[in-house]
Amino acid sequence: MLSLGDPRWKELQHAYGEAAGVPSLLQALAASAGPRAGYEEEPWFSLWSMLCHQGDVYTASYAAIPHIVQIASEATGPIDFSFFALPAAVEIARQTGRGPDIPEAYAEDYRRALERLVENVSLHRNDAWDRSMLLAVAAAQAVAKGHIDIAEALLNLDADWIVKINSGEFD
Repeated sequence: MLSLGDPRWKELQHAYGEAAGVPSLLQALAASAGPRAGYEEEPWFSLWSMLCHQGDVYTASYAAIPHIVQIASEATGPIDFSFFALPAAVEIARQTGRGPDIPEAYAEDYRRALERLVENVSLHRNDAWDRSMLLAVAAAQAVAKGHIDIAEALLNLDADWIVKINSGEFD
């Protein structure tokens, strides 16, 4: 896993350019892994914006995901749903052609991180889960098992779609 102090972060790209600032966001995330109060709360707001911007991903996305998965595995108590949703969204984007190839230097760590998502689900199985967490967990498991289309559908579900599916209303 690329060390947070490694100068190679400057060689990686996120949505707005050079990824040198991503390690400080990951450090902030490690210091505060609990559920966030709102979608604009940092560091998640910036991580999402930089690493999975409007469904596109970047080389820094692949280097950051192992850190995000590691932080979730070390967190005690409830964690934010983005620990599952962001890795799932990054892999969906990658698999659907919305990002560059994974640089070889980060490919194995990235692949292992996706596999560890299932373990992280187990580690946090006793936490209270709201609808967002449940859908993110299910999407992360789908990604970890290679079911990209199902993961994407899960991340796109909202209350309106759930009502339509359950009532058979497909306009």
